[in-house]
This record gives sequence, structure tokens and C-alpha cells, in this order.
Amino acid sequence: MEHLFALRDMLIFAAISWVLCVIVAGCFANYISDWIKSPDAVQGRLLQIKSPADGVYLLIEIAFWAGTALSFPFLVYSVLRFVFPALTRREKYFILSVLCVGTLLFVAGVFLAYTQTVPSMLSLFDTVNGWMNIDSSQYFANEYVTLILKVLFAFGIVFQVPLIIFMLGWFGLVSSRALREKRRIAIVLAFVLSMFLTPPDAISQIIMAVPLCLLYELASWAVWIKEKYSSKE
Repeated sequence: MEHLFALRDMLIFAAISWVLCVIVAGCFANYISDWIKSPDAVQGRLLQIKSPADGVYLLIEIAFWAGTALSFPFLVYSVLRFVFPALTRREKYFILSVLCVGTLLFVAGVFLAYTQTVPSMLSLFDTVNGWMNIDSSQYFANEYVTLILKVLFAFGIVFQVPLIIFMLGWFGLVSSRALREKRRIAIVLAFVLSMFLTPPDAISQIIMAVPLCLLYELASWAVWIKEKYSSKE
């Protein structure tokens, strides 16, 4: 019963944290919207709406995605508070380190998408639209924000894959030798994954796939170092 009560408290804390973060993100939705419209490729363009309620839909979408990202540390904290009593001190340090590295990788993925993928993607789309004699001086606000948010979160989530691989290696579920042997398959999967998670242009896919391959290689070396350290112990 104590475990059930602790699980209940964890779920309640996570739900309340998520709702509060969504509310806070909604209060700053106008600033987040300006940040999304900041890339150089969007400067000087007009974002128009199709219906009077588009502003409300845009507010809800930004509040949901930004609030979910903001609540991530609180959600992880609620889970850790539930499982930490059963872990050793070494396991606690490992999980906290993984949490910190995962947060940094998520931020790095979003930063890469925001500074490289989004401008190059929009420039390519403008080139194609110009070749097709389509006026691209204006965007619909909802479609534009939805596209940008999907790209940013896709990069942030995908950059967690090498960390997951390292965790599997840490617990002995995969070996560095197996990771090296499956390197070619991993490269192909990286490009296939980027093809589904990015807009239909080669530049965005390359910008996602190449760092993902490098992070996979880094994870395999990290697993190898851990195996050498464990063998010495």
C-alpha cells in the first residue's frame, strides 16, 4: 500500500506540475511566438490567419508544447523521487548524470534545428515556390508555427537516442562490439529516421542524420570505455 500511495502522489505531482507549466507557457505565448518567428528566413514576412479563432488555437498549441518542455524536469523529479529509495548511491549519480546530459542534448538538438535547419529549410521552400511561380511573402500563422514546433521537438527527441544506447550499454544489454558491427545499419536508420521526422528536403535530413551518426559513434566509444573500466574493477 505504501508503494501505491507513493505512486499516486507521484502522478498527482506530475499532473499538477504539467498543468502549471502549461499555464505559465500560455502567459508567455506571445514572446514564444516572436521567438519562433525570429529566424532570418522569416524576417519581413507577414503571418496571417484564416479565421478569427486562429489566435486561440495558436495560443493553445504553443502553451501545450512549451509547457510540456518546461515541465520535463518536474516530471523526471517526480519519477526519481519514487524510484530513488530502491537505488544505490552509484545508481543515483548515474541517473542524475543521464538526466543532465539528456537535457543538454535536447537543448543542443533544438538549437541546431533553430539555427541551421529552419533557415535552410525555409530558404529551400522559397526557392521551390519561386520556381513554381508561387508567392511566398506570407505564411499562415498556424501552419508555420506547427511546422517549426514539430521540427524543433523532433531534433530534441532524436538527440536522446545515443543517450538511450549508452544506457543500454551501461546496464550490459548491448556491447561496444555489437555497436561497431551494426554501425552501417545505424547510419541507414539515422537517415531513414530523419526522412520521416523532418520536412521533405534533403538539407534538413542531412542536418539531423549527420549529428545523429556522430552521437551514435560517441555512444559506442563511451560504452567501450565503460566496459574497460568494469573489467579493471
